[in-house]
Amino acid sequence: MTDMTQCPYPTGLPVDLAKDLQLVLAPNPSLMTFWGTNTYILGSNSVAVIDPGPDDGSHFDALLSALSGRHVSHILLTHSHLDHSPLAKRLAKATDAKIFAFGDHLTGRSKIMTQLASEGLAGGGEGIDRDFAPDHFVANGDVIKGDGWALTAVHTPGHTANHLSFVWNRSVFTGDHVMGWASSLVSPPDGDLTQFMASCETLRRIPADTFYPGHGAPIPNPTDQLDWLIAHRSSREAEILSALSNGFNTIDALTDYIYSDAPAGLQMAASRNVYAHLIDLHEKHLVCADPQLSQAAIFTPKN
Repeated sequence: MTDMTQCPYPTGLPVDLAKDLQLVLAPNPSLMTFWGTNTYILGSNSVAVIDPGPDDGSHFDALLSALSGRHVSHILLTHSHLDHSPLAKRLAKATDAKIFAFGDHLTGRSKIMTQLASEGLAGGGEGIDRDFAPDHFVANGDVIKGDGWALTAVHTPGHTANHLSFVWNRSVFTGDHVMGWASSLVSPPDGDLTQFMASCETLRRIPADTFYPGHGAPIPNPTDQLDWLIAHRSSREAEILSALSNGFNTIDALTDYIYSDAPAGLQMAASRNVYAHLIDLHEKHLVCADPQLSQAAIFTPKN
């Protein structure tokens, strides 16, 4: 995990990252958002805004100032969490731009997560923007073109069901799927670890020199970061299977054992990550859940 105190970007001021690409950092640092949400401005004269960020007046003013009167043709969302999407409505009203995304937070949800949600499973308070709905649905593989730029949308569910990444030349805007400071939270039913791992493999197949994440600094070694992320999740799976074999058979017991050194403010997120792994293991027929798959189940390795 990168040091939270060493942020190289001034909050609210545009920072040039590459030709025709600027970053404006939102003023919402936390244990979950690191330095804050990265809002990107792509283009020169007529631009796209990627992930407008939280509904914060100072960030809205900072974006308008950074735009310097430039026309906004597109507002693009990687996903609909409260630190990424709420400001889209206000920005769209101010600029007459349309909002593009992969539907609302339910769009793309897997069969097992739909089932668990119907049985009462709710999120862990990560901040789903339940009011979000785009003006235009963006499908996997769609090419979105603007003035001097083009993006290819790639559906990368896992962190949320409606998560998109955007390929720009040899760079990818990865939202919260691949971040520049830590592994991504996967919290059922909005997060899905099976989808998350598949999306990592999808991103591995894209030739890229740089990832631009939703939080943290640009990632200059995308393949290495993906390798680390996949290995990290595989290691966590092995830890859970080992702990189950040693009698730690509930979500709480597993969380306390595996995340014993996690800060108090991250215990809920840790618990949700554990459950995400257990669902994935259950669907791969590697663990049993008694009496049925739920947060209250007793989990055991399958012989």
